[in-house]
Amino acid sequence: MKRTLFCLLAAGSFSAMADTIGEVDTVFKLVGPDHKIVVDAHDDPKVSGVTCYVSRAKTGGIKGALGLAEDKSEASIACRQIGPISFTEPVKSQEEMFTERISLVFKKLRVVRMVDEKRHALVYLTYSDRLIDGSPQNSVTVVPIDRSITIPVK
Repeated sequence: MKRTLFCLLAAGSFSAMADTIGEVDTVFKLVGPDHKIVVDAHDDPKVSGVTCYVSRAKTGGIKGALGLAEDKSEASIACRQIGPISFTEPVKSQEEMFTERISLVFKKLRVVRMVDEKRHALVYLTYSDRLIDGSPQNSVTVVPIDRSITIPVK
């Protein structure tokens, strides 16, 4: 029983490969870390030159410190061209670019990349889902791709 609980706690505490840009406190907690808004940068693994900045709530307190808290579903995203764009491999017309647990077991924050072939753009959507029911709260951003660059859709 203790081993199972430890494995669940460890799995919930790992973060995906992201660079934390900064954070601000939103609620003071006497015991444990404060509630925060965290801004992370996620480089698109298949599109060099595109980085997505995701801001999200992070629950503090004792539960937050132990990895037992469930973070709120609100998140915002802004993806930008930060260098020359090139594709490291063909992309699907819609695929998950990034996912991170925001509760011990049941809730995840997701970033999905979609290709808008008609407008020659990449659309990035962030939302959270839960094993039983997700949240309709979401955020979307678009990175236009120069028409001289072919988007290799598979």
